Amino acid sequence: MSEESMQSSLEELNDQMRMRRQKLQKLRELGIDAYPHSFDVTHYAQPILDTFKDGESTTVSIAGRMMSIRNMGKASFFHIQDSTGKIQIYLRKDDVGDTTYDIFKHLYDIGDFVGIKGFTFRTKLGEISIHAKEIVLLAKALRPLPIAKEKEVNGQKIVYDAFSDKELRYRQRYVDLIVNPQVRDVFRKRAKIINTIRAFLDEKGYLEVETPILQPIYGGATARPFITHHNALGMDLYLRIANELYLKRLIVGGFEGVYEFAKDFRNEGLSRFHNPEFTQVEFYVAYKDYLWMMEQVETLFERIALTVNGTTKVHFNGHDVDLKPPYRRLTITDAIKEFTGKDIEGKNETELRQIAQELGVHTAPTDGSSKIIDAIFGECVEPHLIAPTFIIDYPIEMSPLTKKHRSKPGLVERFELIIAGKELCNAYTELNDPIDQRERLEEQARLRERGDDEAMTIDEDFLRALEYGMPPTAGIGIGIDRLTMLITGQDSIRDVILFPQMRPE
Repeated sequence: MSEESMQSSLEELNDQMRMRRQKLQKLRELGIDAYPHSFDVTHYAQPILDTFKDGESTTVSIAGRMMSIRNMGKASFFHIQDSTGKIQIYLRKDDVGDTTYDIFKHLYDIGDFVGIKGFTFRTKLGEISIHAKEIVLLAKALRPLPIAKEKEVNGQKIVYDAFSDKELRYRQRYVDLIVNPQVRDVFRKRAKIINTIRAFLDEKGYLEVETPILQPIYGGATARPFITHHNALGMDLYLRIANELYLKRLIVGGFEGVYEFAKDFRNEGLSRFHNPEFTQVEFYVAYKDYLWMMEQVETLFERIALTVNGTTKVHFNGHDVDLKPPYRRLTITDAIKEFTGKDIEGKNETELRQIAQELGVHTAPTDGSSKIIDAIFGECVEPHLIAPTFIIDYPIEMSPLTKKHRSKPGLVERFELIIAGKELCNAYTELNDPIDQRERLEEQARLRERGDDEAMTIDEDFLRALEYGMPPTAGIGIGIDRLTMLITGQDSIRDVILFPQMRPE
């Protein structure tokens, strides 16, 4: 849009807002409360449409936002939108009186909330509607809605002036939800996904818990934290990057299955698949291992897809995918060999750096073996894994919280689930040997000294907890945002987060 067009649009907006404020003032002069305290709602739009039967009329009390108006002299048709959908209202001067009708006609606007009492009927054109006997203003909208317009070109309806600018939609999500009803469906499905996971875990008898968001020592993942300061204690705290170490403390304490839907925070870049504030569910179960956990994930993902969409087939990241089990299992070394021809097994840091260079994968001088392998996998393998695939049995350097493999020296019992080129979850047979765990965290500390600011820190209290004994345990973290992208077919993480992080306007 040109600067001249933008200025013209701004002037038009200001004119409309000025007119609406004048209408509000007129309403107040007439003694009308434009923002009353309540309204008794008995019915909703979509259920009325679903249950209407010709020849039967139901008395209803309904409320919603006016989305269109057609004034026709002594009668008007308009649509209101509530949380379930839209329905047409028929309003006649003869029913509500001259004064009420004139106020409606001259002082109400699209975007206003209204309450309607009347009865259901079908119009001559066949539309199920409500014949209003009473109307009351519930909230005067002082800003006009960006309602999409339609025009017919060569027999086809063309939509224009829609509220489609991505950045505006994310910044003004409240407007996006009003004028783009399909957006609300995404977030209803997100809630259904979470409820399905919660039901799945509750059925197994696991306990939902809450752990600290503000942590004196961050851990459970390799990431940079956000730092804040607690004035009363006079100390810096960190927004958690994961809740893993606290949940494992609870397994030490005697709970045999715990889970938490957690807001986690990682001080890293923004992209289509990354938001610095994100949601994940982590759960930990005593006496189980990563093989058991893979079966649980297959069952859970199939159940989520069927519950939310009624099918196991989804479209995600440009690919059609079927979530019906079983899923392929492939070691990370075999995956790298399959897609690059390079064998990384047993290679030291220097050799791995050379392989990365040959593959055109950038690595930093501070990167250790684990980060180099991760970079090779992320650039050369992950994008090619379309069907659900468990990448298993990682080199020990990549997984400082994971138990050593029972039969493969140098590896650990870990898996990531990759679907359509993106990681959906990360799981381990948890490391419960306190001596081994201390050695691994000390190695992480050495990496931090080399300049790796994402390496883990030593958490002495967590190590102390392990010294009291933790049973064999399986644990997993599942990203709710990416899972919602998968199930709803959204291309950007911002489309599944109601209020994504944005740069200042």
